[in-house]
Amino acid sequence: MRGSFSVSDHHDDTTPADSDAGPLARMRDKSMGFWEHLEELRGTLIKSLLAFVICAALIGYFAKEFNEVLKWPLTSEAAKDPSIDVKLGVQSIMEVFTILIQLCVFGGLGVASPFILFFIAQFVSPALTERETKAVVPMCVSAMVLFLLGAAFAFFLLMPSTIKVASWLGNEFGFENRWTAGNYYSTLTWLTVGSGAVFEFPLVLVLLVWLGVISTAFLRKYRRHAIVVIFIIAAIVTPTPDPFTQTLFAAPLYLLFEISILVSARIEKKRAAKAT
Repeated sequence: MRGSFSVSDHHDDTTPADSDAGPLARMRDKSMGFWEHLEELRGTLIKSLLAFVICAALIGYFAKEFNEVLKWPLTSEAAKDPSIDVKLGVQSIMEVFTILIQLCVFGGLGVASPFILFFIAQFVSPALTERETKAVVPMCVSAMVLFLLGAAFAFFLLMPSTIKVASWLGNEFGFENRWTAGNYYSTLTWLTVGSGAVFEFPLVLVLLVWLGVISTAFLRKYRRHAIVVIFIIAAIVTPTPDPFTQTLFAAPLYLLFEISILVSARIEKKRAAKAT
């Protein structure tokens, strides 16, 4: 009969492997033109910008409460040292506006960064292979965790230590501590962002080993050189020249370096097992 349709006659091109494939695999198989890629990129940028604006607006709305949280390193050390004044001053009319913008920008980026990373991963995932996709997700999560660990380390340990040393040196030289809000937040931003970025270096080493650029034997061979580089980085990031603060910063970096060697050795072991 013309026009009849039979289920048995219908040819289904979907193989069991295709039917079990997730949405990521189907997106990867989908070919897109140049303008479609631009449209996807525009959507990613809009969503990332929207996430940043919303988070920055929330930081601005709760700026007073957020400011009290950021002053914790100062207030905690002031409780131990009466010479430290928790009342920060300003030296110009526009300084308070600069500080507010600084709080909103960096605070908004910090809060919105998980969402921005997710949107970026959505955009690049169709162009990645299955092996690369399996590596990207742990890498992104590890990068976020390491950055937060570095920022927390600077906020709870490095900044109070810096304030303590600066106050002690000022008292030794007979200086009166007249710290401004701009100076305090600039130092806090440099320490937290710098520490968070530096804490990413073990992940870079693991990525280079995974790509085959360097090997675990290379890392072990130049372990002593790595210690020197770590202390140079500590001297650059820490604002005070005292060896105590620099050692306090260098110790977790070296620990992360050793952890990166262990992780890299495991990667090479799995690679050798697959090869055999």
